[in-house]
Amino acid sequence: MTDFVREGRLFRVSGFVPSHRQLFLTSEATLVNRSTTVIEVYFGHVELMFLKPHYENGLHIRRATASEFGVLSERHGIPAEDAYYTWTLERDGGSFVVSGKPSWREAEYEAMGERQSLYDPRQPWPPDFPAEWGQIG
Repeated sequence: MTDFVREGRLFRVSGFVPSHRQLFLTSEATLVNRSTTVIEVYFGHVELMFLKPHYENGLHIRRATASEFGVLSERHGIPAEDAYYTWTLERDGGSFVVSGKPSWREAEYEAMGERQSLYDPRQPWPPDFPAEWGQIG
C-alpha cells in the first residue's frame, strides 16, 4: 500500500464539486515553510467526508485500518463494503473520506505559469513543465 505523506505543509480544502462528487485539497508554495511546489490531492466518487478546513501540519493519507474503520463505521453508519474505500487524512485518523482511490499532483509553482490548477480539465496532462503525480493506495 502506498501512503501519501507530506508533513510540515499547510493544506486546505480548495474545492468540492457536489454534482461530480469531487474533493480537492491543495498546498501552495509559501515562504513560511520554504516550499516551492504546489501539491493538489483529488478524491473522486466521494460518498462521505469528515474534514477540517485546513491541515496546518500536512497530510498523511492512507487506507483506514480495520480497527479505525470499525469505529468510523459504527459512528457514521458506513457500510462494511466501504472499508476498502475509506481514507484517513492524518496520522491519528481524525479526518477521513470515503471515495475512490485518491490521486495527487505536484509541480514547481514558478513552472506553472498562468495555470491555476494541476487538475484543470481544460489543460493537458501531463503538462509541458516538470511535474510528479501518482495514486494513493
